[in-house]
Amino acid sequence: MDSNYTTISNNSYVDLQIRDDPQNPLPQRKTHIKLHPLHEVENFIGNGQSLDDDDQDDFDIDDYPLVSKKKTSKDSGIYGAVFNLTTSIIGAGIMALPATMKVLGLVLGFVLIIVMGILSEISVELLVRFSVRFKASSYGEVVRFALGKPAKVLSEICIIVNNAGVLIVYLIIIGDVMSGSLHHVGVFDQWLGNGFWDQRKLVILVVVVVFLAPLCALDKIDSLSLTSAASVALAVVFVVVCFIVAFIKLIEGKIESPRMTPDFGSKQAILDLLVVIPIMTNAYVCHFNVQPIYNELEGRSPQKMNRVGRITTVLCVVVYASTAISGYLLFGKDTESDVLTNFDKDLGIRFSSALNYIVRIGYILHLVLVFPVVHFSLRQTVDVLVFEGSAPLSESRKRSLALTAVLLALIYFGSTMIPNIWTAFKFTGATTAVSLGFIFPSLVALRLSQSGEDLNVGEKFLSWLMLILAIIVSIVGVIGNIYSLKSDSE
Repeated sequence: MDSNYTTISNNSYVDLQIRDDPQNPLPQRKTHIKLHPLHEVENFIGNGQSLDDDDQDDFDIDDYPLVSKKKTSKDSGIYGAVFNLTTSIIGAGIMALPATMKVLGLVLGFVLIIVMGILSEISVELLVRFSVRFKASSYGEVVRFALGKPAKVLSEICIIVNNAGVLIVYLIIIGDVMSGSLHHVGVFDQWLGNGFWDQRKLVILVVVVVFLAPLCALDKIDSLSLTSAASVALAVVFVVVCFIVAFIKLIEGKIESPRMTPDFGSKQAILDLLVVIPIMTNAYVCHFNVQPIYNELEGRSPQKMNRVGRITTVLCVVVYASTAISGYLLFGKDTESDVLTNFDKDLGIRFSSALNYIVRIGYILHLVLVFPVVHFSLRQTVDVLVFEGSAPLSESRKRSLALTAVLLALIYFGSTMIPNIWTAFKFTGATTAVSLGFIFPSLVALRLSQSGEDLNVGEKFLSWLMLILAIIVSIVGVIGNIYSLKSDSE
């Protein structure tokens, strides 16, 4: 075969250069190119197949791209992606759901858990669809393509505030459960009596340094697939134990009749209703981790990621509904904003003490394993916002470790200043969570549909519905939070 190319040794490398034209100089920019040896023929071709002798005679280098993605064993399978996405959703929010059920009643609370899950899944599919269309690698990039750079910066600020708030809540729960709070006894007190372990700040600091920092130092979210699977298993254990205890007490007739509908009988009840719905919207926010999980999905495609999202949604709806209903049935009007703290007293059945320890310690381990997954997207977003234009964070180990240390320190100090998880959830739920989960995805879909992207009538209707409902929830939630704070101060 005639060829314009000469033979190169098997161990040679390709050096890509840009021709500098004095008449049309190119702007300076940072380029990150990974070079592959030419003897890796299957990578060079890009289809995973090698050439035999006959094929080599017909092989023309002009027909193939110079750069192709090599499939690696580090890519995440569909179940690894489900575990990571589920872990992004099921965190501390599950602890506040029984308290929301106490305010909303069983019927409305159950319906809202399902509706929020469906709407959240729709918004995730819209994000995946447009991120693939425009080759966006992060949540902020999707927003920038649709709404411009100012909106991208705003979305990244929302991710930072939301994720930092969630991680602070995790530490608050760990401190309350292990060291106790004003009205509840901690695990250490029950085991060891009074001592230095009563110091909540000290316990949280030890957990951060010894357990969380090593996990948060990992560079890839796929490295957390095993810990995510373990965290989901621990969450399921928590749900199963709650459900079994509630079922036994229900059979024995030891459960008070629960409220089925919201209470409108007092001003405080109405205020609680206004702030509780944003907390419900907070429960399904995982959108900031959708792009990183999709990027590491083996054989990725929008259809495959949609399957991941749907499996995750079904799993989360089952877990959330079971936890909210069983937790409320167990403790009734005494249900705390963090239901985990309710498990410091006798449950009224055999082996109550052992079950209490299993529930509390198991869920603390769950939060320890969830923490690095949420921290991953927080660190990535801070890096993009602060070090825009720099090399990827995965290529700068020192910058990654420095960011991890600074973020962990700030989150720790935040956990020592915020009184309880209800305070954190009701504000992030009414602002950043509803923006990330519903407002930005619906705006992206509607904006791109105006630019000629295909969006059918049903998708446009759902996008408008999500946008309108999200704005109403946000406004009502903020007003409710302000009045709630005013009432508390009085």
